[in-house]
Amino acid sequence: MKSSEDWWAKAARAETLMQAHEALSRARPRPGTDNPRAWRDYHLRSAAIYTEVAQIDRGHFHEATAWATCERQRGEEFDRQIKSKKADNAAAASSVDKAS
Repeated sequence: MKSSEDWWAKAARAETLMQAHEALSRARPRPGTDNPRAWRDYHLRSAAIYTEVAQIDRGHFHEATAWATCERQRGEEFDRQIKSKKADNAAAASSVDKAS
């Protein structure tokens, strides 16, 4: 069984959309992973891979570009969630400090 980083390396070398799909599906965080940073990083790295593949696999340019857009949007949503949680935690800590 290859490690996640091995699959990322394979994805980075992908020359076709199908190769990218296969490698990225195996680089995904494990099902049930409840770590928004892991998902954010996965989606943003995937977007970069699909963007590169769009330039190489010209027959699938539009599809690879669409995948890149979807992955980027998913990654940005996780990023917003992370930032929102940080802001909520900071506000909670501030209110605890004021109450002391």
